[in-house]
Amino acid sequence: MLEQLMYAIASLGGFALLAGLILAVSSKIFHIEGDPVSDKIDALLPQTQCGQCGFPGCRPYANAVASQAADVNHCVPGGERTMLAIADVMGVEPKSLDQEEAIPMVAFVREDECIGCTLCIKACPVDAIVGAPKQYHTVIADHCTGCVLCLEPCPVDCIDMIAKPELLEHWSWPLPDTTRAQTGLERRESHQHD
Repeated sequence: MLEQLMYAIASLGGFALLAGLILAVSSKIFHIEGDPVSDKIDALLPQTQCGQCGFPGCRPYANAVASQAADVNHCVPGGERTMLAIADVMGVEPKSLDQEEAIPMVAFVREDECIGCTLCIKACPVDAIVGAPKQYHTVIADHCTGCVLCLEPCPVDCIDMIAKPELLEHWSWPLPDTTRAQTGLERRESHQHD
């Protein structure tokens, strides 16, 4: 009886070892490299997974741009800076954005109205909303991408989109010849005339 058990264990172990060797050799022989252009484009995208570009996430959009099935100007959250970087990688002329680059927004949950249904948590692609069932929810502003996917599922309409505060640690000089640089110039000029 013990001898039969040892044979069974040995044969099963031998089969597992053989299957592992076949899989290891197969993975080396049939290895497929990812598209390096698609990887570069995906690294440039903001990873909001918001779908504003018409694709279900950033990776599918990167694949479409790399295969030239989509233009470089569909990423609204990435704005002009991302569009220019993608155009540079693709070696094409930059185009104007599909939509106007808006002020960065973040979701804000009015906690006194929140019923704790967790539908907004499930809708958030970046897990920026925290809370528990039947408890108040709140948004981690540093993680919120402003994709507005949490607004529609909220049954009590207690989520607002507010302008994202520009904190000192996130501030940077605007690129020349961009809308942000022009706005800054107009503000400086208006303050000098006052």
